[in-house]
Amino acid sequence: MATAEEIISFFGMKPLPEEGGYYTETYRCAEKIARANLPERYTGDRNFGTAILYLLTPDTFSRLHRLKSDEIFHFYSGDPVTMLQLHPDGSSEVITLGRDILNGRHIQVTVPRENWQGCFLNPGGKFALMGTTVTPGFESADFESADREKLLEKYPAQQNLIVQLTPEQ
Repeated sequence: MATAEEIISFFGMKPLPEEGGYYTETYRCAEKIARANLPERYTGDRNFGTAILYLLTPDTFSRLHRLKSDEIFHFYSGDPVTMLQLHPDGSSEVITLGRDILNGRHIQVTVPRENWQGCFLNPGGKFALMGTTVTPGFESADFESADREKLLEKYPAQQNLIVQLTPEQ
């Protein structure tokens, strides 16, 4: 099996700004949806869809954030990943992505728009290679970093994971 470094080099992956981990964009639809045909939450035209490859290592994690579009995670290879989703109604889910589907792992997970999300490689893991698909397509203007204190107030049951998935503020 390839190492994280070999995968990063093979795909020409770069550190993912603000969020963490490594990525390379693999698809950006050439067709666009005009701003006038999108919900008000969008500030401009959007591509129909975008996709990336995303890699986590033991020293990286996906910081808690939310998007204005739905995002679908696809698990491809490597070790299990724990994902925290914080829903707008105050509920939460902890999901494990991985290949062992008969033992509760998920190879595909949807993160609905406006859900806070973050994830990390499970302890002892070497890497996880995933992909994400966003529709309408991702633009950096649609990314919002989490405020640790606000999330701790709204989701006290997830204190440990919120602290783990938010940088010092």
